[in-house]
Amino acid sequence: MELTINRAPVDHRLLDDILARAQALAGLSVEEAARLLTIDEPESLNKLFNTARTVKEAVFGRRVVLFAPLYLSNSCTNNCLYCGFRIDNREQGSVRRTLSVDEAVHEARLLEQKGYKRLLLVLGEDRSASDLSYLRTVVEAIYSQTGIRILHLNAAPMTVEEFREIKAMGVGVYQCFQETYHEPTYRRMHPSGKKADFQWRIEAMDRAMEGGFGDVGMGALLGLYDYRFEVASLIAHARHLEARFGVGPHTISVPRLQPAAGAALDRAPSPVSDAEFKKIVAVYRLAIPYAGVVISTREPAALRDEVIEIGASQLSAGSSTEPGGYGDHDRSASQFEVEDHRSIDEMVKVIAEKGWLPSLCTACYRSGRTGDHFRELAEEGDIKQFCLPNALLTLQEYALDSATPETAELCNRIIAREGGSLAASLREGFMKKLGRIKAGERDIFY
Repeated sequence: MELTINRAPVDHRLLDDILARAQALAGLSVEEAARLLTIDEPESLNKLFNTARTVKEAVFGRRVVLFAPLYLSNSCTNNCLYCGFRIDNREQGSVRRTLSVDEAVHEARLLEQKGYKRLLLVLGEDRSASDLSYLRTVVEAIYSQTGIRILHLNAAPMTVEEFREIKAMGVGVYQCFQETYHEPTYRRMHPSGKKADFQWRIEAMDRAMEGGFGDVGMGALLGLYDYRFEVASLIAHARHLEARFGVGPHTISVPRLQPAAGAALDRAPSPVSDAEFKKIVAVYRLAIPYAGVVISTREPAALRDEVIEIGASQLSAGSSTEPGGYGDHDRSASQFEVEDHRSIDEMVKVIAEKGWLPSLCTACYRSGRTGDHFRELAEEGDIKQFCLPNALLTLQEYALDSATPETAELCNRIIAREGGSLAASLREGFMKKLGRIKAGERDIFY
């Protein structure tokens, strides 16, 4: 994949034309995205950010989805220079750990008690420590022994048949980051292990979708190479998936390189500033409007709060990046350092106070609103008719089951306000469902 980044400044007429098409939910071509990535004057950036906010609201309404990662194993056969899990990390050699099934269920229960309904399972890339049989047992146990409603998966690329097996387990989204699309940089950063195979990794999304995953999650690790190239390349990758499968990524993660204990890389070769990070979030939002733009706790709290306003639609919260990290207090086996340590309750409060709607909804995955069906609804702006009432119903669950008194009061005010604004055709049915939740029923959705 070869892309040329045009660093010439964008004139205002051209900028307005690109943003007008994006605001109509037409997305961006790779060339248009590359042009937007070059702008840096305040007036143009404000136009970009305002358009991104408008597009986000047009597609998703004002909801912001919350989830948590659950690390199952830090055992890995790769040697990624930037990662704490790399096989040559002697600092972590004595604390390699793969959770037992009971330990995984315990971690999931702790997260459920805090209010989470969706988890992202994360595995180090060592099949001897966590093969498909192990994963199947863990997934089945969490679904049968906890109230977690959807499990997504971040794991090593697999064959089409293996992806088919994983999808049959009830996994929602398969997530895999290319890390860097610049092949020479990729080879330097991944000197050994299966991950050293650039082609095997870049084709993982194709194999996952061939194996039945309508929803896949993509990302480039910002800081390894020029961010303009990475963003444009990811968008080109998404266009390839759209052309072949009718839909691109369900989510796009925006991770920046963070320090990790025992990593060989002590600084980012191509650092990305906070200002550049915000621009990237906005461009992803405009380029692929139906995708959830995911911001992890790698980023500092203030920056995460800002990007909610310009395109981010999914946030992890209260995250641990080591196996057993929610029950244990040992932080010596983490994949990378976390910047935002706020709990889910704090994040619900922050999101609500900013005028957005915290969402713990999982209904689309269990109602068939996935893949190209989700894309069609999102691009028409129709997904909101499901998202809003479902977000309010799960927020009511959270207020009753997990929230602190102050946050519960705030949630109830939001539910009363937003529930009252629903279309008349929805309002009566919604109020009945809300009443059932208040009476003790759970997992009620449209």
